[in-house]
Amino acid sequence: MKAILLAGGTGSRMRPVTTGINKHLMPVYNKPMIYYSLSVLMLCKFKEVILICDANSKNMYKKIFSNGKYLGMKIIILVQNKANGIPEAFLIAKNYIKNKNVCLMLGDNFFYGQGFYRALYKGINLKKGAFFLAYGVQHPENYAVIEKKNKKIINIEEKPKKPKTNLAIPGIYFFDKNVVNNCKYLDKSKRNELEIVDLLKIYIKEKTAKYTEIGRGISWLDMGSFDDLNDCSNYIRAIEKRQNFMISSPEEIAYLNNWISKKQLKIIAKKYNNKYGEYLNNLCK
Repeated sequence: MKAILLAGGTGSRMRPVTTGINKHLMPVYNKPMIYYSLSVLMLCKFKEVILICDANSKNMYKKIFSNGKYLGMKIIILVQNKANGIPEAFLIAKNYIKNKNVCLMLGDNFFYGQGFYRALYKGINLKKGAFFLAYGVQHPENYAVIEKKNKKIINIEEKPKKPKTNLAIPGIYFFDKNVVNNCKYLDKSKRNELEIVDLLKIYIKEKTAKYTEIGRGISWLDMGSFDDLNDCSNYIRAIEKRQNFMISSPEEIAYLNNWISKKQLKIIAKKYNNKYGEYLNNLCK
């Protein structure tokens, strides 16, 4: 299975701040936003990640991650020249996906909690169709929401005025090897983009779409606005200060995955002359 991390888009809701920086590089407490989504893929044991960003941000991502070798990974950076919708990521990465299943993670989504990775088990081991998560929210009219019958999904509505459930779809999806071909048949929406909801509906029509509902004990935050960003920062700060460990440190995850050695982690830690470096160095003791 291949993994795509989508860090494109214009960040229009966060202008003027995002006029000069990619939204996914903005700080969320003590780390760039992109660290949190990359960490999810790393904890799923994806050692190769295709990172898709806008043209203006490519060099910045190369400066941060290079080719991923320092994490014991391979990070391939591709460009989305225009915000043409989430499914375009599969078309951009088609030469790397080839005939493999794919996990797509949105760069502005944050997940945390016991049982989260168990919830992804069906997706990681997907044989056919599509798999995604469902999460109960207070204002489902602001999200893509599933409609179900007898615990089976029968439809998805994008920001419905009268939602049939409160189950929103978070930004991590798993698709079978047919996803690239299915994207070719998508029509652009009223906002002139390919929509992830329309792609999921293809699998719903084929009756090969499955989901797992996640709830208590697992947090999902969509960092699409300044309020969301601040909420997420405060949440991470509270946990890290209380429990004295870091959430979503790629270097720590790489070390725990045995992708890099203790010696390599020490070398990385020396590059950070701050608390982040101290934290990494303490892992080596």
